Order: sequence, then C-alpha cells, then structure tokens
Amino acid sequence: MSTTTLALIPLLPLLAAALTCALQNGRRAAGVAIVAMLASCGLALSALKEACGMKPTDDPLTFDFEWLTVGNDTVINFGFVLDPLTGVMAAMVTFVGLLIFIYSAGYMKEDERMARFFCYLSLFAAGMLGLVLVNNLLLLFMCWEIVGVASYLLISFWFHKPEAAAAGKKAFIVTRIGDMGFLIGILLAFKTTGTLTLYDSGQGLLELPIGATVLGLKASAMISLLLFMGAVGKSGQLPLHVWLPDAMEGPTPVSALIHAATMVAAGVFLVARTMPLFENGGTLPVVAWTGAITALIAAFIALGQYDIKRILAYSTVSQLGLMMVGLGVGGVAVGMFHLLTHAFFKALLFLGAGSIIHGCHEEQDIRKMGGIWKPMRVTSIAYLCGTAALVALPFVTSGYYSKDQILAAAWEEPLMRPVFWIAAAASLLTAVYMTRQCLYVFAGEYRGCKTPHESPVTMTTPLVILALFALGMGMVLEKSIFAKLQGKLIHDNFVIAVSMAVALGGIALGWLIYRGRALGQAADPLAVTPLVRKLWFDELYAATVGRLWALAIVIFEQLNELLHFVRDLAVLLADRIGNAFAVGGDRKLIDTLAFDGMCNRLRSAGHAVTRPQNGFLPGYLRLIALGAVALGLLVSWMK
Repeated sequence: MSTTTLALIPLLPLLAAALTCALQNGRRAAGVAIVAMLASCGLALSALKEACGMKPTDDPLTFDFEWLTVGNDTVINFGFVLDPLTGVMAAMVTFVGLLIFIYSAGYMKEDERMARFFCYLSLFAAGMLGLVLVNNLLLLFMCWEIVGVASYLLISFWFHKPEAAAAGKKAFIVTRIGDMGFLIGILLAFKTTGTLTLYDSGQGLLELPIGATVLGLKASAMISLLLFMGAVGKSGQLPLHVWLPDAMEGPTPVSALIHAATMVAAGVFLVARTMPLFENGGTLPVVAWTGAITALIAAFIALGQYDIKRILAYSTVSQLGLMMVGLGVGGVAVGMFHLLTHAFFKALLFLGAGSIIHGCHEEQDIRKMGGIWKPMRVTSIAYLCGTAALVALPFVTSGYYSKDQILAAAWEEPLMRPVFWIAAAASLLTAVYMTRQCLYVFAGEYRGCKTPHESPVTMTTPLVILALFALGMGMVLEKSIFAKLQGKLIHDNFVIAVSMAVALGGIALGWLIYRGRALGQAADPLAVTPLVRKLWFDELYAATVGRLWALAIVIFEQLNELLHFVRDLAVLLADRIGNAFAVGGDRKLIDTLAFDGMCNRLRSAGHAVTRPQNGFLPGYLRLIALGAVALGLLVSWMK
C-alpha cells in the first residue's frame, strides 16, 4: 500500500467537507459525503487486509516525508503508519461512520441546514481518520484538534437551543484542559528525545529508550502522564467526564458518532498508540485505576437518569473506563478489543435511541414511553440486540468476549484484584440500568400523547447491520484481529463464572425491581437524589472552578476598565496639550517668531525708515549734520 492510498483515507472526507460547504441542497451534500466515506471505507478495508497479513513481530510500515527542519540537523517528518492497530481502527471508524452517515440522511432530511450538517460530519471523520493513521505526534495533535473543533460544531449544531449551545461550549472548554497536558507532553517528548516521529527504523519516539528524569520522575513517566491528561479529557474519564453526557443535546447521529466509534475512542487509541511510553514509565496502574473508578461512578449515575440518550451517555463513560482498565492491565490487545466491540453495539444503541425518539415524536423521557415493542418492531429487536451486547450476555454477544478478557487480565495481576472487583461491579450495574431502561421503553402500555411509529428504511437498515455485528463480531475478533494486536487469549473458569454472574444477575435484579411497577407514575427506587443530580459534579465545578473563573472574569473586567480609564485619561491630556499648543504655541511661536512675525517686523522697519522722509528741508539738514558728525567721530577713532 502506497503513501497516496493511505493519505486518501482521511483526505476523501476532507474533500467532501470542502465540497459540501459550498452546497445548499441537503440531499446532494449527503450523497457527496456518503460516497466519500464509502470510498474511504473501501481503502481502509484494503489497508486492514494488508495489516492482518503482518506478523506480530514485524515492524510497522511507515510512509514519511520531510516537513520542517529545526536548527541544523533536526528534521520533523510527517507521514503515515500501517500496523494492525491502525488497520482495525481505520476500518472500524470508516465502516461505522458510513452507517451513521446513511442513517443521518434519513434522520436530518427535514432539517434546513442538512448540507452544513454533512459538512461537519465529513470534517469530523477526516480528523479522526487522520488521527488514526499518522506517524507523528505533532500531526496527531493537529488532527486531534480538528476532531475537537468539529465536535463543537456538531454538538451545538442546533444552536437555537440554549442547552445545545452551552453543551458545545462545555465540551470544547473541558477537553481543552486535557489538551493542554497533551501539548506540554509533546513539547517534553521533543525536548527529551529530539523527535516526534513515532516509528523511524529504531529511532522513533516509541522505539528509543528514554532514560532522562524530569522533576525527579522518569521522563517517560512524565510524558505518558501528560499524554494521559489528553486522553482523560477526550475519553470522558473522571474528573473531566462532565462534558460527555451534555453532548447529547446534539442530533442523535452526532451522539452515535462521538460516543461510539470516534471522538471518545480517540483517547483510548492515544494510550494504545503510545503504550511503550506508559510501559517504560510504569504509569499503567494510573490508567487502570482511573478507568475502574470512572466505570463504577458512571454506572451508578446512569441508574438515576430518565433521558434515554443520557443513560447511554453515562454508559459510554463507564465502558470507556473499562477500556482504560483493559489497557492498564492487559495491554493494547485487551483495551482495543473492547473498543472495537463497543463501537458496534454502542453505535447501534444510539441510532436505535434516535429511531425511538423519532418514532415517539421527539420524546426522550423514558417515563413517557412504554409499549414501543408493538409499533416499532424492527427498532425494538435491534435495540435489544445492542442491549444484550452491552450487558455482555454470555456466549452470544460481542460484549461478552471483550469484557471477559478485561476481567481475566485484571484477575491475572495480583495487585490489580481490587480493579477486577470494581470492574465486575460496574458490569453488574450496567445490566441493572439497561434492564431498567428496556422495561421503561418496551414493556407495558404507551404513556405518551401521540401514537409511535416505525422509522423509515434509511434509518432501520443500519440498525439491522449493526445488530448483526453486535452479536457476532466478538467471536470473530477474538479469533483473528485480537491475535494481531499481540494479545493472548485468557479463559479462566473463575472469571467466566463472574462474567456470567454479573450479566445474568444484573438482568435478574433489574427485572425483580421494576417488573410489575407502575412505570412512569410510581417513584423509581433506584433514582435517588444523588444519582438524579449526577453526584453534584456540575454543582461542585460551578462552586469551585466556576467561581474562580467568574472571579477571574471580574478581575479581568476591572483591569480592562482600568486600562480604558488610563487610555481615556491619556487621550484627554493629549487633547488638552494639543489645544494649548494650538492656542498658545501657534500664536506665540508661529505668529510672533515665524512667518507672520517676520512680516510684521519688516513692515515696522519699513515704517521706521520712511518716517524721517517727510519732505521738510530742515529735517533733512539735521540728518546730514548728524551724519557728518558721526562720520568725523568714526574717522578720528580709526586713527
């Protein structure tokens, strides 16, 4: 595979973004975007085929070109890398993204700004694919920021809604906190190693041993922790998870794109791509513990939510935590295995939720649903398949195989046994809150005002395709691509028993709690105030960071007013001085000493000279006598 072929994978969606930006017709824009994504998907699958032919011990294929020279001998290369990790990520992003694009053509067909929506979608896909393929940490950061900007545009797409505009700003600002750490990590990596190329025939950033220390820590440890800050922001890990549930204010295809296959997966991919730095720095336990705590807390909060998309959002936060656990305890293979399976079943769930919302006339509160099973049979079956994969129903879903490997890897490490039990508890809660949601949505009688209806075929077809992948991809990935990511299969009987117990036990527990209840009317036993209020994270930030930010704004405004006062005072003084110069200076300097003054002096001198010449003879004789006397005195003085 050539450099041009790899480059076309992100460049085709980027070209589509440029073209659709100039289009007004939404259907034409959708067609351009879908065709570009389809072509990228074909190229990505071709790259995956080549990557799968590589052995685990083979060096990655790199395609670099010189971009910038720093000093006399430091060269920064831009280019692409192809290995099993890149292959599976590019194929997954393009395939799931293509299905979301097709779904969006039906979901957004009534929106007046449909063409602009597909422009943003294409830009988002281009940034994500570039992030996956690049072989340079600086170029990765550039694509990372493209993803961030595009996510802001998509989340706040319906900016006429104050909640959507606020959610877009919140996502952009919160992720910038993590991105600042990412940027500092890049600078520290370049200062320490002199290169930002990831793979470079043994001289790349991920290939060089880093023995330097920074602030008493190994440089590799400091760099990996700073990079992890970027991953924490992008992948919604505690404490920077607060933006992700609010991102539900965007259109449902955006929720699927951000929460399933792309943006939130970027942080997990970053840790997986730079895994040698984490291993060298010994910071993988930090990754594992952060993920475990995130998974558990997000699962608890999901129990108290009633918005169907917000429940799935907190589910995404929890599953991202499990991916971080997989990376921290089992390496690249385990974490990426769950990322891949999650991409399919979570995209299915979000698109299914969008279909339900569309069929229920834009209703998102599960308390106002119920009885959806009968009028929306295709959507319901597909959604239940995604739910089964999310709760890891044993042996028949993809989620079971990937979650089993995470738990097995944690159980194998004695020091990680607490992480194992935390991850198991989070998995139990996942089964509980998804059973709760399904009973609210599908069981009983419909509690809304208007009769629900099935979505059009452009929306249900992607659901059927994703449902097949959600059920069957786990076994396929475990026996093929999982090995390509240098993973080893772990099947511990105790871990299998725990996996089955938490999945089936959670379903049974949720069924016992909610079966037969007057859903939507009686009080929800699990939706206690702390969980409904999301453990007051937003209020905590508002009372601390928010107040500090407000104080900083007040101080800035006061300084700004002071600067304006100083500026106005300076202008006033300059004006007064100018007026004084204009009044006094002009009259005294110009009128007296310059042109006007000289003319007056010449005129006065002329009058003085002509005054004695009055025409009277006695006057002339007196002047002649005075002249003669003066001349005589001058001659006698000279002698």
